[in-house]
Amino acid sequence: MTKDKTSEKPSPLVSLGKISKHFGEGETRVDALRNVTLDIYPEQVIGLLGPSGSGKSTLLNVIGCILEPSSGRMVLDGETVYDGHWLRSDLRSLRLEKIGFIFQAHNLMPFLSCIDNVAVVLHLAGYNQQAAQKRARELLDYLEVGNRAEAYPASLSGGEAQRVAIARALANKPRIVLADEPTAALDSERAGIVMDLLRKVAIDQQAAIAVVTHDEKIYDRFDHIFNLRDGVLDKAIAGP
Repeated sequence: MTKDKTSEKPSPLVSLGKISKHFGEGETRVDALRNVTLDIYPEQVIGLLGPSGSGKSTLLNVIGCILEPSSGRMVLDGETVYDGHWLRSDLRSLRLEKIGFIFQAHNLMPFLSCIDNVAVVLHLAGYNQQAAQKRARELLDYLEVGNRAEAYPASLSGGEAQRVAIARALANKPRIVLADEPTAALDSERAGIVMDLLRKVAIDQQAAIAVVTHDEKIYDRFDHIFNLRDGVLDKAIAGP
């Protein structure tokens, strides 16, 4: 009997197995993450909640291969990248290939136009000038800020700047997008627009998106919400 492939559950794009991270040793040791196990699937947008110092940003930085875990196992987009130690020697290339980052502050370079802020990431990935400009313009159009392509960050509204930052994060077509308080500086309407854009990205690019937030006005936009406290990840407290 032929198996119905449409019924198969997709593999997670992010899979963490008992990930721990501590800083310091002995009496000064701080356990930022304690045996965190988490799977994030294509088309999922999850929220990570918790008080300051609970380990949320540490968790994003571990998934983003910026911080090395102290123990555990991590698989990104089907590749085991950490299992007691890094299994990749070039983490910069790994981040360029697989991961997009969005932050509360848009961190756009003020001396570059919007299109060049996006294209610079593509230059780092080896795109030539023409290809980088073409891809950057496509992304700005996709996020409905194509009319601001030649503008500089100082002339943008908060919502426009965040869209350009999202375009930059998507430049290399990552399937894992990590967002740290992306709506904190936005009003309810603009925050909703940003979350709708992230949902669109999740669906269109079959991406997994993790959002650290304290922003209660976007809680209803997540598939699942997880709570971190003292480095321990609780089961989903909201969502299906």
